[in-house]
Amino acid sequence: MARYTGASCRLCRREGEKLYLKGERCYTDKCSVAKRVYAPGQHGQQKKKLSEYGIQLREKQKARRFYGILESQFRKYFDMAAKKKGITGENLLKILESRLDNIVFRLGLATSRPEARQLVRHGHFTVNGNKVNIPSYLLKAGDVISVREKSRTSPKIKALADNAGTKKPAWLEYNADNMTGKLVSLPAREDIDVNIKEHLIVELYSK
Repeated sequence: MARYTGASCRLCRREGEKLYLKGERCYTDKCSVAKRVYAPGQHGQQKKKLSEYGIQLREKQKARRFYGILESQFRKYFDMAAKKKGITGENLLKILESRLDNIVFRLGLATSRPEARQLVRHGHFTVNGNKVNIPSYLLKAGDVISVREKSRTSPKIKALADNAGTKKPAWLEYNADNMTGKLVSLPAREDIDVNIKEHLIVELYSK
């Protein structure tokens, strides 16, 4: 399956809530979800009663779209989570949160996850001193993320870095002087502020 290249706002409308895929626009009156609170398409305004499977499927699709992940990779993460000790659903969210593109977004070095993914692909960041341009790279507790020296003079990167760290979660650290962040520890479930009912995803994949 190819990556979705259509309008990001259609994804938010399909899930019936903001997925924050357009950065600052999502916090303004221009947000499509605020304007049109119904699904896109010809039959979007028709109310449909979902089956149990449909509810579980929508929750999985919402999680995928929230983090910008294809089905095959999402299933891979679920299998990884199932093999770990602890609650599978919470393990899954911790894995998703430990992706490099998500950490860049959480630190405030990008206004959205799609933008963070693009910046990582363009090679603007290092992990523990090594250049990494793979958005799905999974970080471990103690890993250090830095803006590359060559990228620090970029007006866009500098503007983002000047405002970084102001809304970061407690499980991350950010040093504005050297544009460096650190994954202090993997987040607990209560530290992950995403509206996802992970138990529904576990139920879907456990059928």
